[in-house]
Amino acid sequence: MDFILPLEGHSKIHRYKYLALYHALREAIHEGTLSGGTRLPSTRELAQLYGLSRGSVSQAYDMLHGDGYIHSVLGSGTYVSNTVSSIIEEPCETAAIELSAWGHTVMGMPKMEREWKSMENRISFCDAGPSLDLFPLAEWKSAIAAAVREELDSSHSLEDTAGDIELREAIAAHLRRSRGIAADAEQICLFNGSMQALVLLAQLLLEPGQPAVLENPCYTGISRAVAACGAIAVAAPVDGDGIVPRDWDARLLFVTPGRQYPTGAVLSPARRRELLAWAARRNAVIIEDDYDSEFRFAGRPLEPLKALDREERVVYVGSFSKTMFAALRIGYAVLPPSLVEPMARAKALYEPVSPARLEQRALARFMRRGEYARHLRRMRRYYGDKHKWLRASMQKHAGGLFDLQPSDAGLHVYARWRGSAEDYELFRAAAFADGVQFRDASAYQLSIGAPAACFCFAHLDQKQITEGIQRMANVWKVVLSGRQ
Repeated sequence: MDFILPLEGHSKIHRYKYLALYHALREAIHEGTLSGGTRLPSTRELAQLYGLSRGSVSQAYDMLHGDGYIHSVLGSGTYVSNTVSSIIEEPCETAAIELSAWGHTVMGMPKMEREWKSMENRISFCDAGPSLDLFPLAEWKSAIAAAVREELDSSHSLEDTAGDIELREAIAAHLRRSRGIAADAEQICLFNGSMQALVLLAQLLLEPGQPAVLENPCYTGISRAVAACGAIAVAAPVDGDGIVPRDWDARLLFVTPGRQYPTGAVLSPARRRELLAWAARRNAVIIEDDYDSEFRFAGRPLEPLKALDREERVVYVGSFSKTMFAALRIGYAVLPPSLVEPMARAKALYEPVSPARLEQRALARFMRRGEYARHLRRMRRYYGDKHKWLRASMQKHAGGLFDLQPSDAGLHVYARWRGSAEDYELFRAAAFADGVQFRDASAYQLSIGAPAACFCFAHLDQKQITEGIQRMANVWKVVLSGRQ
């Protein structure tokens, strides 16, 4: 029997065992534990299971049969009636569980909407993760197999909530080489994606009602993490050189200097120095989210804030979801020494043992053998071609619709709408009806701003990119013709 009956509670209420069993079965049917068509145990099986006499079970079954809850099939057994829903009473009103202040805050936040991906005759410029066309599957399978073999005769400790030390060492070596960050493996903590890191950092560093400076527009994960803590978001404007520094009365700043999200602007060297000077004056912490700066197609890469940080005020957050594949939920943070122990304790509340151990070990091997660096070089060329193709196609077919933000990195293009807000909404609805979707940039704005869109391209081929843009151009012509 693959269900449990609430018999004990009814045994305290009903004097006779057959009545207790009858009400227990009846309750299970009412609550859906025993749905229509479920085969019930024989009287002998049920009697043995619950220590009852077969006579008590037979009496309970007879009562249920008489009430229409069950029926018997000759030579097959006893079943819950398929028509039982017609006799089930109205359910009683369930209790309204009172939430904490934090629970009410989370419930008051907008629900995250899922974006549909490209399907037949539909083209989505929304993020569908990195392309897997050139992914080195054989090398990754080899790394996974090696990790499994290591795990079977491993003496590695399960106690380090910061994650696999070999992967942390590999990340530290990669950051020293590619980003100029003098990272120490002991200062690196692994997470289930970068979003977990951002949320835990916000919880560690923010009190309810405290201000936190956010770029406007900004990544919705950051604004949600701040809101969930009950903190107050201070919107900092962004221009072509990134966030505009001010002497904010705050002690926490979230910033994406390598490639501002979503506009793609790169923070100028002068402004990087200004942000570090502000942090020193205010005794503040800067959380640097370097979400996809690995994919730079032209120009000289600028040093991250963390590489310029001499006072250990910057937390550097990164992820492998864009560089590897979306299902690889491994993010990391390079922490100042004073945050290492607090983060370890905070993370241990959620994950006493770091998850995805096999993937962590496989990724460490993948990086040590140089396969990750080779993969990045290959994907930079591949994405660089797509990036140029999308920008050229937009200028050719839809140049009158959007102004594209200058950018030479990343996996999406930020485009400002040239017309009115009303026209933008008409265009967006018409494009969606014609099977083309893109990200509305208003989702990232902390205050009402000019209409804009984000066009992700990593998952699309050149044919799909061109077709999607041509469809949008044709849709706009139809919208305009309808006005005449």
